[in-house]
Amino acid sequence: MPFNQVDSTVPTDLVEVGRVISAYGVKGWIKVHPYSADAEVLLSAKRWWLQKPVPPNKAGHLDTASAQLYTVVRSRPHSATVIAQFQGFDDRDQAEKLKAHTVWVSRADFPSVDEDEHYWVDLIGCLLYGDRNGQSVLVGKVEHVFDNGAHAVLEVHTGTLNDQAQFIAQLDAKKRPIVELIPFVDAYVHHVDIKTKQIHTTWPLD
Repeated sequence: MPFNQVDSTVPTDLVEVGRVISAYGVKGWIKVHPYSADAEVLLSAKRWWLQKPVPPNKAGHLDTASAQLYTVVRSRPHSATVIAQFQGFDDRDQAEKLKAHTVWVSRADFPSVDEDEHYWVDLIGCLLYGDRNGQSVLVGKVEHVFDNGAHAVLEVHTGTLNDQAQFIAQLDAKKRPIVELIPFVDAYVHHVDIKTKQIHTTWPLD
């Protein structure tokens, strides 16, 4: 059953945080694969938006027309997954219909973090600056963040800012963005300012 329709306007800050794997048990619970090793967002948020499976070329993009809001009445970790039950769900058939749906949560519903911690979604779009001969220079813009097994890595598209302060990506001979991979660790990233969307690094630029 969708959440109260009065509150069903799709937020503009939804973030994809997981995918429904299957039903769990016979009382309407679902099992969700969280995209982050830390599933605190799924466990703390009480409003989840679910979207039906989409073609691969549309993955990662929310179709507001098909997004449905559900209220979570119970959730808990289960091995490497999260299991949850929605308001109005009491049998397995209801849960089975949600298999393969993606799970989205409003960024405003994320739990707060310490000053030196950051959600990956907040790093995307930040301009990355490095040091060259004692001068701070623009390296590029963070387009993606991923985990290599040891730590997070920033995928940065190199480029410049034009006169209107718009980012212009640098392209190779095949018109593809030129990418730098920067370890997101204290040894190389010494300042992150989410408000100004800037990250400063000591990673060797050459």
